[in-house]
Amino acid sequence: MPVKDRLLAVIVAVLWGLNFVVIDEGMDGVPPLLFLAIRFVFVAFPLILLVPRPKASWRAVVAVGAFMSLGQFSLLYIGLATGMPAGLASLVLQAQVIFTIVLAWVALGERTTGRQLVGVVVGTAGLALVALAHGLRAPVLPLLATVGAAASWAIGNVVARQAKVASGLSLVVWSALVVPVPCLLLALLLEGPDGVRAGLAAFGWAAAASTAYTAIGASLIGYTLFNGLLSRHPAGSVVPFILLVPPVGIASAWVFQGEVPTALEWAGAVVMMVGVAIASLSGRRKVAPAPEASLTDEAPGKPS
Repeated sequence: MPVKDRLLAVIVAVLWGLNFVVIDEGMDGVPPLLFLAIRFVFVAFPLILLVPRPKASWRAVVAVGAFMSLGQFSLLYIGLATGMPAGLASLVLQAQVIFTIVLAWVALGERTTGRQLVGVVVGTAGLALVALAHGLRAPVLPLLATVGAAASWAIGNVVARQAKVASGLSLVVWSALVVPVPCLLLALLLEGPDGVRAGLAAFGWAAAASTAYTAIGASLIGYTLFNGLLSRHPAGSVVPFILLVPPVGIASAWVFQGEVPTALEWAGAVVMMVGVAIASLSGRRKVAPAPEASLTDEAPGKPS
């Protein structure tokens, strides 16, 4: 890639790496699902009035929004709200690389290389070590929620690949419509009307700044830059830059929140990142023809 595009990829990694601390700090006093609903209202509006629909079926757009946005971020926000350290969350979420490879193999018939299988095994071992280390000093439920977020992201990756949806700004904006209403309803169910009112009352400057960063910086700018890079370069040249996200996340949590991982967590982190690096840097995979699915049908309306 040209130097300019490499710099853009680094910017994306920094935006996404800082995202975890920004979410954690801004969510203070605001229920996680209410906070997420507010974020995705601003991801969708007002751009939904300006950006044409993606050239894909509604089923594809809804499925991508349900897994990549609603499933991933609701579980991540719940994990952070219930005690998952921000720096550790930035690492565990990268298990999506491992899950994506396995799910693509099972669901799409994509053949994996021996090196990728080694990466999956090593990465899974590292994730298990992180889980063990974290479980020795904190509740395991927040960690499981974050692992679930990584799995949901991976499912979204496979759905998008099967649907052959161009991952541009239009997909980010239109799929964001899937998130606010379910999150608000779940917040009302879990927190009650009084809890939601209290959360809105607690929505101050820190929450507003966090929402602005996550909606504009992480979602709109980050995903638009990343998707643009994917449209210009092979995925194997772009995706490895995601490996910069955990170091940025861990470093920012260390600086701004005083979060210092234990030696065992560091060991698990290193093992997991080695596995992810082996899997994602393994070159091109041979892909078996995937069966046609209704998600690939183009929807009427404006193309993106």
